[in-house]
Amino acid sequence: MGLRTFVSDAWSWLNYKPMMANSDGRPHQGLAPQSTWLPQESMRRLAAYKVLAAYDTNQAGELAALTGNDAGAERREFGDAAVFVDTTLAHLLGKSQQIVVAGAEHAGDEGASPEALAASDVQQRLRSWAEAELFPLRMQAAERKAVLLGDAVYLLAWDPQKGRVRLRTYDPGFYFPVLEEDADPGDYPQRVHLAWEIPEDPQHGTKARVRRITYELGPIMAAVPNTLGEVSADRGLAADGTGGYLLEPGDVSRAANGAIERTYPWAPDRPTGITCYLTDAEWFLDDLRHGQSLDDLPMERARVRTRSDGEVLHRLDLRIDFLPLIHISNTVADGEHFGQSTLATVMQVLDELAETDTDSARASATTGAPIIGLAGARAEVDRVTGRPRPLAVSPGTIFQLADGGRMDVLDTSGQLAELRSRVEEIRDRAAVNARLPAVSLGTVDPSDVPSGYALQLSLGPLDSLVDAMRLARAHKYALLFKLVQRIHQAGQAEGWATGPTPPVRLAFGPHTPTDRSAVLDEVVRGVGAGVLSLETGVGMLQDAGYPIEDARDEVERIAARRPAPSPSAGARPSQPSKDEEITLPV
Repeated sequence: MGLRTFVSDAWSWLNYKPMMANSDGRPHQGLAPQSTWLPQESMRRLAAYKVLAAYDTNQAGELAALTGNDAGAERREFGDAAVFVDTTLAHLLGKSQQIVVAGAEHAGDEGASPEALAASDVQQRLRSWAEAELFPLRMQAAERKAVLLGDAVYLLAWDPQKGRVRLRTYDPGFYFPVLEEDADPGDYPQRVHLAWEIPEDPQHGTKARVRRITYELGPIMAAVPNTLGEVSADRGLAADGTGGYLLEPGDVSRAANGAIERTYPWAPDRPTGITCYLTDAEWFLDDLRHGQSLDDLPMERARVRTRSDGEVLHRLDLRIDFLPLIHISNTVADGEHFGQSTLATVMQVLDELAETDTDSARASATTGAPIIGLAGARAEVDRVTGRPRPLAVSPGTIFQLADGGRMDVLDTSGQLAELRSRVEEIRDRAAVNARLPAVSLGTVDPSDVPSGYALQLSLGPLDSLVDAMRLARAHKYALLFKLVQRIHQAGQAEGWATGPTPPVRLAFGPHTPTDRSAVLDEVVRGVGAGVLSLETGVGMLQDAGYPIEDARDEVERIAARRPAPSPSAGARPSQPSKDEEITLPV
């Protein structure tokens, strides 16, 4: 038996489980897939995803039994992990999400600049695209994976039939970035794989295979015509870079060695020699040898897929200079590419809670159907075996006891009360460690809150949690909407003008309930006293949840309903001097 290995990585918080850290530091074979094509550095990440998914679906006991813990089959789970995940997700997303383009708020001003009008047009187009692509629904699905597993993945693709960018979400277990050792962890990788295994189907006669979709950045290659004058599917550039190359529209050969540069619609004054290539292929597992990792699968054994229009998806030039993938990290990573689950800090507390629930369930069984000891009772004899039959106790059962007989009942109600108290104690501990106050979980009676200020103080940990999670996502969603604009420009979608793309952000709504009546009273007094402008007041009402779609239009409607002040309005009446005679009517 070898010595255990101390492993410290992004998933070390699961090392307390024997299934995650064997003597060699690798996960149990029941957690780690046995496929040889999987990168070894991804094994612990995939195993952690499986453990977290089991907690979310109340299957942690089943997983423990599968990996050798026989007592796991009796584990009682009541959805505490899912409640923590759903509560965190609800506070993260807030009551609403809005796409905001910088400068669009000035489009309604008199004499608005062309930049403001263009920003307003882009904002409206992005909002229409989000509605058509069901963006809030897809974001809900992706963000739940990010909160639970620590990571989520968006994929953008141009759809010529629909004339817009399509948005898809992928399980982070299919996401395999090729991370360079000397690269900055904050930089996005130059090559990313989306890969998963397809099991065999004996009914249809198909073998087990692995599908890999690869996006990679590289120098622009020209198409090579064959002897018949047709363009070959092999778009690789010859070693000497000379002769016979077909430049695609917009490509210009600027160097003597045949290097090609391209001008993209979002940077018309900055040619670049980089493009993104797409390869979509499948391999039969029988054709793969041991040691062939995902990044170096043999292309000579690949079965390249084709698009619906017949285009072969082998190093297909997408005519964009970026990877259309956005990786969402649940936490602000310090030197790590992948994020951390919200459950990471409370996994052991959840185990303790499940074990206490199991003990409480056992105590409930002995309390509801107590163990009874009878002395002096005559048991009925089984005529076949000749042995006494077990006594059955049910409502209305009468036992005849001999002289001196008695009945003793084992009372476990005291232990049950202690266990229930222990359950509440552990649940409170989990809420504190997860930074989810009891008021956010809905377990506090509103009458127990002494004041609104005390309630606000209790929500402090939740505020810091939500702020950190939104900070980790701010630049990722800004990048997503930037790529949406650029893919529309590359696809020459109607109405999407060429030129730089304006910055966009995703504004989340408030994550805690707001006292709308208090905010309204504050706005009325502040605007009436002149210490708040009308625009600021309307913005406060909008943030509080009032149905105000556009703050500027609301200000204009309020101003239009105000009566015009009379010339003498606000003027103080003149007072007569002492020398003037005041005549009162009789």
